[in-house]
Amino acid sequence: MTSIPNSAGAPRAPLFRLSSERIVLALLAVLILSVSVAPMLRLAQAALFDDGGLAIERLAKLFSRPQTGAAIWNTIHISLASTLVSVLVGTIFAVIMVQTDLSGKSALVFAFVLPLMIPPQVTAMAWIQAFSPSGPVLGFLGLSMEAGTRHPLYSKTGIILLLGIYNAPLVYLAMQASLRRIPLDLAEAARAAGAGPGRVLLTVILPLARGGMVAAASLAFVSAIGNFGIQAMLGIPARVPTLITQIYQQINGLGPGALPNMAALSLVLTALTVAGVLLAARAGDRSDTRVDLGSRPLMLPLGRAGVVVAALLWGYLIVSLLLPLSALLQTSLVTAYGLPLTAETMTLKNYVSALFQQVSLRDAFVTSLWLTLFTMGFLMLASVFLGYFLTWRRGPLVRLLHFGSEAAYTLPGITLGVAMILLFLRPLPGVGVSIYGTPWIILAAYVAGFFALALRPVLSGYAQIDRALEEAAQVAGAGFLRRMRDVIWPLIAPTAIAAAVIVFMTAINEIQTSILLISSGTRTIGPMIIFLEEGGASTLAAAVGCLMILGVLALMLLSTALSRFLPKGVLPWQF
Repeated sequence: MTSIPNSAGAPRAPLFRLSSERIVLALLAVLILSVSVAPMLRLAQAALFDDGGLAIERLAKLFSRPQTGAAIWNTIHISLASTLVSVLVGTIFAVIMVQTDLSGKSALVFAFVLPLMIPPQVTAMAWIQAFSPSGPVLGFLGLSMEAGTRHPLYSKTGIILLLGIYNAPLVYLAMQASLRRIPLDLAEAARAAGAGPGRVLLTVILPLARGGMVAAASLAFVSAIGNFGIQAMLGIPARVPTLITQIYQQINGLGPGALPNMAALSLVLTALTVAGVLLAARAGDRSDTRVDLGSRPLMLPLGRAGVVVAALLWGYLIVSLLLPLSALLQTSLVTAYGLPLTAETMTLKNYVSALFQQVSLRDAFVTSLWLTLFTMGFLMLASVFLGYFLTWRRGPLVRLLHFGSEAAYTLPGITLGVAMILLFLRPLPGVGVSIYGTPWIILAAYVAGFFALALRPVLSGYAQIDRALEEAAQVAGAGFLRRMRDVIWPLIAPTAIAAAVIVFMTAINEIQTSILLISSGTRTIGPMIIFLEEGGASTLAAAVGCLMILGVLALMLLSTALSRFLPKGVLPWQF
């Protein structure tokens, strides 16, 4: 590096010093710009432009098709209607859990949140098998239908209902934080004036929590739009087209030639998602109800009604969780789909086949496991470094990197998949190697899609760190990497590890993005449920689904056992 001598002849300090801090920031910039920003730009370019310029004629033809209009309308209708169901169920549950003295809350919340951890395609399959016309649940209730009757869930109403129930825990998770910040003074004043618990709820608690309710509705809306598992398992057989299923079917049926049009549909899907987020943010700003907070949460006494409330909640969980999962378990234990579970029909061959005989399933699980572990470890490290810059070194570049990580997470998974295909379909410039059809394109999508998921808890952890400790180490001569290792990491580790656990539980059964990126030689475990069900191997698919649920349950129980090492509030079922 060149130094410029000063007037006394001594060399001046270099004009630019390449410090370890600048190197780390540059590496983060290359990473996020490559896997997050570049795919989005490529998606927009492919959607809006052809070789001859702006693709007006192609876009006009695409959006004039009746099936395109039907897909857009169904997407909006299903997402809005299911959001209403989610907000209703999730808000009721959140109010009871946070604002009442109901006993047994931990078990109730654990069971309520469990479906959110289960892959949506497994949930859809469990409901399909539980409530089939000749299935065990309707038969037990005396509601069996004649053979050949159309499945009641294969309809737009069925999709709305299942999406609403599936996303209700999201509403609960968003609402509980808002409800816990409700100040005591206003509620206690209402109680002192003679208002009963119901009046306090309607006139004080819910109005103060409306900002959280809007944010919760936004989460449910965005999740419903991008939920491929439920829309595919119910919508494709029911011939109810949505944007997400149309993109999947067109790319699978027509191949790369369909990519420009599917990129355009992906932009519409993205626009709907972003519109939902922005409208929720605007409504949340207008409904800001910040007041002086109390030091204790408000607890409305239920009295004798507590037994009735608990019975109703457990009844809901039995219908929405236990019955579908029990039907899934029953299907996995019989020799052929539709047979009753008896001593003669009971078998473990489906589990033996799934665990030891199906090479494709074993390879898919191994691929999912190493991709998830690598993503988890890599993002834990990257989020700690990016969190440092976002907290204490904010600037134009850092803000751009934050936007890039958040934008990729906001994209529906299938949109991110289309963007990755467009970007990496051709060989990489300079090396002449294509990663399309390999695990590396899935890894790139995982890093882009889950970066914000790992970053958000880490940022909350940084907010609790006193920077004076890091500054003292810097004054003592410790370099950037030394400070990160000896000062920052011990303080941020619990939050970073908690974020890594969240990434692992989300990525291990991921389907939304990988459904488009897998190939005959590279498969992940998430899409295998759909492939097995479409291929008629329903009992084997049920066994794989049960194994997935068992793995999720084991992870949740393990995190509960290790909760004392995690930051308070990471596990929503602990009070």
